[in-house]
Amino acid sequence: MKTTLALTLGVSLALNAATAAEGKVDFVKDIQPILQQNCIKCHGAEKQKGKLRLDSRDAALKGGKGGSALVAGNSAKSDAFRRVTLPKSDDDFMPTEGEPLPKAQLDLIKKWIDEGAVWPESAMAKEAPKMVAVPGPVLPTDFKPSAAEQKAIAALAQKGVDVRPIAANLNWREANFRLSGTSVTDTVVVPLKDIVGLVDLNLANTKITDAALSNLKGLTNLQRLHLELTGVTDAGLASIKSLPNLTYLNLYGTKVTDAGLEHLKGMKFLRNVYVWQTKVTEAGAKKLKAALPNVDVSTGWDLSAMPKKEEPKKEEKKDAKKDAKKDEKKDEKKEEKK
Repeated sequence: MKTTLALTLGVSLALNAATAAEGKVDFVKDIQPILQQNCIKCHGAEKQKGKLRLDSRDAALKGGKGGSALVAGNSAKSDAFRRVTLPKSDDDFMPTEGEPLPKAQLDLIKKWIDEGAVWPESAMAKEAPKMVAVPGPVLPTDFKPSAAEQKAIAALAQKGVDVRPIAANLNWREANFRLSGTSVTDTVVVPLKDIVGLVDLNLANTKITDAALSNLKGLTNLQRLHLELTGVTDAGLASIKSLPNLTYLNLYGTKVTDAGLEHLKGMKFLRNVYVWQTKVTEAGAKKLKAALPNVDVSTGWDLSAMPKKEEPKKEEKKDAKKDAKKDEKKDEKKEEKK
């Protein structure tokens, strides 16, 4: 049976949930994509089923016809969470036009709400752009780890990094260095160059630099790469541009610029790139999107949808000035009588 992208997507959800379990859930990385993909279509700026909007924290707390959809700190009392956990056959089930959310996503939402539903109040989410259905990367079915790979896995195990199979009876592996955090430097990740069966790699919050990424050049099966909050720059992206099966790249909080995104233009399977809090501009994101129509480049929140405060009309301003002058004259007359 062929191992397809669908398999790794399912595994990635579990990985996100596991990562979130290590610390607090990050709204932008973990919750925003779920809302954009499943909720904003029916509960956003253009359409509000049940008079409910879920594109901002204030709107979610306000709720719709059924009251508040979100109770910060209490998932059990949050109606939105109750609805997404109902059977699809239930009339109150959400999303009404989609399939039930995977357990990994439900766990993330529950944990996020119970932690206080931390959500940037000054921003609004927008519906995820509709992508054209295109085939994803297909991994070889007969892959077997080499002796060099087994040796590299053992070497990392001695350093406290578990390179484990993504599922039972599969040789494809995942490695999470995030748990070791700042103790992970460029020299620690050198053994990665021999682990050809690696499909998911998390280097977030480590002390790696661009030099570490040179060890990834031969990982042709790698599909997901977390580099958020590391010392990676544009030069580092030059080392990963040849990864043919990469579908997900998280660069949040790095020093990457528009120039760095130029290295990604040939990555035909790339679908999600996160560049929030980097030096990437909207122009740079659009340029990558033009080269890769099926990629979603997330630069953070779309503030353009925020309602603007209405300025008083000129006539109203004039009337206000006239009233102020009249009051001044009245006060002067009173003073004269005294």
